[in-house]
Amino acid sequence: MAAPVAFDPDLRWRLHHQVAVRPEPFGALLYHFGTRKLSFLKNTTIVDVVNSLADHRDARSACRAAGIDDRQQAPYLHALGVLVQSKMLVCEEEPAS
Repeated sequence: MAAPVAFDPDLRWRLHHQVAVRPEPFGALLYHFGTRKLSFLKNTTIVDVVNSLADHRDARSACRAAGIDDRQQAPYLHALGVLVQSKMLVCEEEPAS
């Protein structure tokens, strides 16, 4: 069994190619067609961050672009980390050794 991927907010992330995002009034539903997992995004700000991850050099930049101040990023970065653990997000680059 492969070790879990660690979320690093200073790396570039994107939605897994098997994940669909369905907008909802409360935020969005994410469904992974490969694992059959379902995740809930509970506000539209995190939806904006998730949808724009691939357009930014790292997760912190995606948060800033969504209007999240650096001091307010902790809960959003935590949510992204949970999405990485559930394989909804994948890293676009290899971490430096």
